[in-house]
Amino acid sequence: MRILSVESSAKAASVALSEDGRLISQYFSASQLTHSKTLLKMAEDMLSNQELSMQDIDAVAVAIGPGSFTGVRIGVAAAKGLCWGADKPAIGVSTLEAMAYQGIDRAGSVICACMDARRSEIYNALFETDGENLVRLCEDRAVPIDIIVEEAKKSKKNYFFLGDGAKLCYNRFSEEGIPCAIAPEPMLLQTAWGVSRAAIGKQAEDAQDLTPRYLRLSQAERERNERLRRENKNTED
Repeated sequence: MRILSVESSAKAASVALSEDGRLISQYFSASQLTHSKTLLKMAEDMLSNQELSMQDIDAVAVAIGPGSFTGVRIGVAAAKGLCWGADKPAIGVSTLEAMAYQGIDRAGSVICACMDARRSEIYNALFETDGENLVRLCEDRAVPIDIIVEEAKKSKKNYFFLGDGAKLCYNRFSEEGIPCAIAPEPMLLQTAWGVSRAAIGKQAEDAQDLTPRYLRLSQAERERNERLRRENKNTED
C-alpha cells in the first residue's frame, strides 16, 4: 500500500511517501513559515521528484491532533484536498502516536510523547515498545506535568521524552530524580514518516469524515463560553 502522509500539528511541517511500511521519501521543514504556504507545495514537489501523481497513491494519512489548532486544521484540510482531487481515502492518526514511533527502538523505557499545550499543561500519551511495535498505555490527554511525574514515581521505569514539550518534562523529571532521557534534536519533533507508520493497519475512510481531535476548546471557544456564562449570570441577577 502506497501512502502519502501529512504532518503539520506543531511548528514543523512534513510530508512523506511510504510503500508497504517502507519509507520512500520525506520532505521536512521547520522554517516557521505558515504551513498553508508550504505543505501542499512540498507534497507536489515530492511526488513530482518520484515521477508519481496522486493517482499512484492508495491513501492519504494525516495527524488529526492533538496539537496547534491552526496547524491541525491546515493538515486536515490539505489531506482532504489531496483526497478529493484524486478520489482517494484518508487515514487519520493521533499526533502523539505518530510521534512515539520516533522512539520505537527504546525497549524497556516508557515512551512519553509530549507537546506543550500552554496554560501549564502538556498534550501527552504514553507507550511501551518491544523494539518493533508500540503498546499504548493511556489515551491522548491534556494534563499538568505534575500528573506525569506522579505516575512515573509509581511506575519506577525509565522515561524517554519526545516532542516540543520534551524539555519541559525532562527538566521536571530531573528535578525529581526520576530516570529519564530526551530524544536528540533530529528525533525530537513530529514527522510525516511517523504518521505513515501509525497509519499501518488502520482502516481508511472517506476524506469528508476526517475530524480534528483537539482534546480541549480553542481560546475563541473558551472566551465565548465565558462571555455566555457572564451574560447568563447577569440575566439571573
